[in-house]
Amino acid sequence: MNNNKRFTPIVIAMSIVLGILIGTFYANHFSGNRLSIINTGSNKLNYLLQLIDNNYVDTVDMASLVEDAMPEILSELDPHSSYIGAKDAEEASEDLKGSFSGIGVSFTIQEDTVNVMSLIPGGPAEKVGLLAGDRIVKADTTVLVGLPDTQVMRKLKGPKGSTVKLYIKRHGEKELLAFTVVRGDIPVVSIDASYMIEDAIGYIRVKTFGEHTYAEMLPCLASLNAAGMKSLILDLRGNRGGYMHIAIQMVNEFLSKNKLIVYTQGRKSPREEFVSDGRGSFQDLPLVVLVDEGSASASEIVAGAVQDNDRGSIVGRRTFGKGLVQQPMEFRDGSVVRLTVARYYTPSGRCIQKPYVKGHDEDYEMDLIARYERGEYFSQDSIHQDGPEYATSMGRIVYGGGGIMPDYFVPEDTSELTSYYKEAVITGLLRQFAFKYTDEQRTRLESFSTLSKLQAHLERQNLSEQFAQFADKKGLRKRNLLLRKSRRLFEQNLIGNIIYNVRSMEEYVQYVNVGDPTIDKAISLIHEGMVMPQPGPMKVPAQAR
Repeated sequence: MNNNKRFTPIVIAMSIVLGILIGTFYANHFSGNRLSIINTGSNKLNYLLQLIDNNYVDTVDMASLVEDAMPEILSELDPHSSYIGAKDAEEASEDLKGSFSGIGVSFTIQEDTVNVMSLIPGGPAEKVGLLAGDRIVKADTTVLVGLPDTQVMRKLKGPKGSTVKLYIKRHGEKELLAFTVVRGDIPVVSIDASYMIEDAIGYIRVKTFGEHTYAEMLPCLASLNAAGMKSLILDLRGNRGGYMHIAIQMVNEFLSKNKLIVYTQGRKSPREEFVSDGRGSFQDLPLVVLVDEGSASASEIVAGAVQDNDRGSIVGRRTFGKGLVQQPMEFRDGSVVRLTVARYYTPSGRCIQKPYVKGHDEDYEMDLIARYERGEYFSQDSIHQDGPEYATSMGRIVYGGGGIMPDYFVPEDTSELTSYYKEAVITGLLRQFAFKYTDEQRTRLESFSTLSKLQAHLERQNLSEQFAQFADKKGLRKRNLLLRKSRRLFEQNLIGNIIYNVRSMEEYVQYVNVGDPTIDKAISLIHEGMVMPQPGPMKVPAQAR
């Protein structure tokens, strides 16, 4: 017993030492690891947010702080990785979806008032009796006068089956009319026009690559084929892209079996190739693809596949140059990160992504203006292709690193452009006058049975002079010399907008395509039998003739 008491201090001392050693080991190991984690990656950011939340001098809305920080973080990666808050995520994806829920009207805001331009045939608004030219004054208890178009859109959209009571001011009616509209699915159409532009020449204009674009295109091709189409002009000018798989489906219609369409590859994304399956119905149809600086992403996949496989001719101006693939990743609150996960490459192996500096979006966004100032829109000689060289299937030389150069360059025509015309466009006065004229003359304008009859009537109205007087009262001083120089541009703009207001987008496209230099070049290539490329190195694309 005494011996046990004698060893007790020694046991206690050894326990203390052992505890200190163990404590020191774990403290060093885990505290070091904790500091390491805090000083790297997301945990450091989380720790910073905790410090702010626990210690900052004022109360901070942490949710708002995170929402503001997300876009800033992603902007340091590349120009196309982006964050979309929960409130805006659904709206941001609507252009690519096949439909949205709403009342089925196209509107414009003139003098703070919502004016109905057109109605979706068979849509909810048309069913209850709304008419083009109606003014929507109020939706339920919300007065719409003075609201921006984004807020008006949110008031008119809503869940399918929900109702909204609209109060309408109609021309000739003293009192407001009330209509209760049951919201329904409104189709999002991605093909603006499909028609025979000449005997045996079909034309399709695609404005975006949405969920239903390929499904829309198939009946268009079938209809044109039935009408005698022997060649096709596919217009992708101004098409900013959309879903990659839709672009792949579209190109597949024109390629023979086992032709590479595009492949993607990234740090965490193994190379994935997309190859034609040989089931396309138009593998031998002469094809001309129209592009410009507004053609991006999926549009460039189509143009690149056609060019690199020597399947047809690309006509127009150098494309935007977006070769990055974004994958949408959704958070629990409905917000979305569109993160760049790979680059895509055309069949020759070129990535056409134009150069960018991480964290310097402003330079990237100003690139199109810089091209204009360098004269790229007006002269092919102003375009410097300093990217790596690649070869098409026939051995023609093409370039990577900055968009797709067309096989046939068509400059922008500015010979009739004046400061007076540009100001009329920028201020929106041209569209205002066109809508006002349409509104006042709607009954007469809707009486013409064909586009050609309506066009002939409008060409006799001296619209440019009427516009000049209207604009002068709005503060844009009339300038007779400049008006004469730009008269054709004024007339085309005004007549085109009136046609769009009264009839349809397709007939508007038909009107503006007449005399379009890029369209004319495509047609001439078809007539001359020069659509299909010839073998051999071609380092400098042919100038438009």
